[in-house]
Amino acid sequence: MQLVDEMSNILFPTDDLIFLIHDCNTTIKENVWQWRALRESSKRAIITTMKINIVLFQPEIPQNTGNIARTCSATASALHLVHPLGFSLDEKHLRRAGLDYWDGLDITQYEDDEDFFSRFALEHDGDPMFFLSQKGAVSLWETRFWESASSCASSKTDAPVCDDSGNLWLAFGRESRGLDDSMLDAHRDHCIRIPMIEGRRSLNLSNAVAVTVYEALRQAGGLGLKQHGMLWENANA
Repeated sequence: MQLVDEMSNILFPTDDLIFLIHDCNTTIKENVWQWRALRESSKRAIITTMKINIVLFQPEIPQNTGNIARTCSATASALHLVHPLGFSLDEKHLRRAGLDYWDGLDITQYEDDEDFFSRFALEHDGDPMFFLSQKGAVSLWETRFWESASSCASSKTDAPVCDDSGNLWLAFGRESRGLDDSMLDAHRDHCIRIPMIEGRRSLNLSNAVAVTVYEALRQAGGLGLKQHGMLWENANA
């Protein structure tokens, strides 16, 4: 994200520069927040090619997938469902959990694991994919998603990472068993674990997805998401 920040700051000044100018000329105060809004807009324009992709392998509980769909919609992430599913996409519990967030959702379905990996290799070869599992050797907090590989020599994982124009893929297994051991063994260096206390097996699937997505977004500086609400805007009007 350093490239994104540098490009946006060339277009629009940093907060420190804005307030330095303000100290010299009080007439600029009314424009301070407009400058900040413009700078954030410039970031959104620069990072339109960056995308998070959530892959669910054989999800079983419709409410979880519905909640994950809401997370995808709120974060402009794509949802990939690998069959067989434990429910129908028309199931009322799925639709109720997803509310009206299904409209405009970027969703792709696959017949099985083989279909997913063959299409991934054909269309997204080179994109980094991380596999979430309690068996992962690397913590989510130790994983740096968006830096260039050359700057990650000290990273505890050898998994590839995204650059500022790439796609990030996050894979999750079914609620009852997680990802298959064969898949974990084949991507051992790409498996990461969400930190939990000793003796706890896992988080709820939709919670695990949300935690991971927002950690990736935090590392990316928000990917253009709106970060302040009405109370902040009113306080700084």
